[in-house]
Amino acid sequence: AAWIIAVHDACGIAIALLVIVKLRRVWPRLIRGSRGTHRRAAGIGAALAVVGCFAAGFLWSGGVAVAPAGYSLLSWHDGLGAILTIAVAIHMVVRAKRLRRRDLAGRRQFLTATGLAACAVLAWRLQRPVETLLALKGARRRFTGSYEAGSFAGNAFPSTSWVADNPAVIDPASYRLRVEGRVAHRLAISLAELAAADELVATLDCTGGFYSTQRWRGVRLSRLLDLAGADPAARHVTVGSVTGYRWSFGIEEARSLLLATHVTGAPLSHDHGAPVRLVAPGARGFQWVKWVTHIEVRRDPDLTAPLSTVWSSFG
Repeated sequence: AAWIIAVHDACGIAIALLVIVKLRRVWPRLIRGSRGTHRRAAGIGAALAVVGCFAAGFLWSGGVAVAPAGYSLLSWHDGLGAILTIAVAIHMVVRAKRLRRRDLAGRRQFLTATGLAACAVLAWRLQRPVETLLALKGARRRFTGSYEAGSFAGNAFPSTSWVADNPAVIDPASYRLRVEGRVAHRLAISLAELAAADELVATLDCTGGFYSTQRWRGVRLSRLLDLAGADPAARHVTVGSVTGYRWSFGIEEARSLLLATHVTGAPLSHDHGAPVRLVAPGARGFQWVKWVTHIEVRRDPDLTAPLSTVWSSFG
């Protein structure tokens, strides 16, 4: 949702301001302190990671298009942010101190927090107008931070996969799409039987930092659910890939999804999930399951589906 992105941006600016204040206080101790070498090294490493995380985020939002080690600045921002989140959580547990009332209720603390919040919100509100005024590339970002790439150009848009997913090419002649679970009739549908009669225009927005709007053609998932006789009591549908990766959707949302075989007039390429990929309007790219081989109708949500991001890549 857009509000989540807005909160992320404003909080990011606020944290960046806090980091500047914090580094001014602790940097002399890190460089000239008498603490153990390993603690100093950890502190310096954390400080560099913080600077790297914020630098990557701000440069990406400004339209700087570089890819250190083959990864976009947005990917570096995400990765460093995840590492720092874990490190901060551990630090808070190991070095926990009891909060005192004066730590939160003092006049100085209140004014500092209020000023910091005001500066962060103001900077967030001014960012896009300033980028537009200066004709910076960052002004063309979608609200998610992604940049447009290859819209309505068929398979020419960028291809990404979750971590290390790289399956062998699927033979179209032997391909079968299984529909099972809470259904009256299990199905095993060949590619030829998947009549590509439905079309929709939808935007794939990848967390890697690009978005692409395409005209997708395939079959509505609702057609297959009706054909299989989905249990009226079923509430969830899991869409699975040949890699083992899968994602779960509420059944009403699932009925609006498309199993695509073509993109803007061209058959899907292997990199883009051929022979069949999921098109999930409004969902992020990692939910658009590629190389779809099975559909499971369920009464309960598939709570372990997010864990498949691990074993599909390294299992």
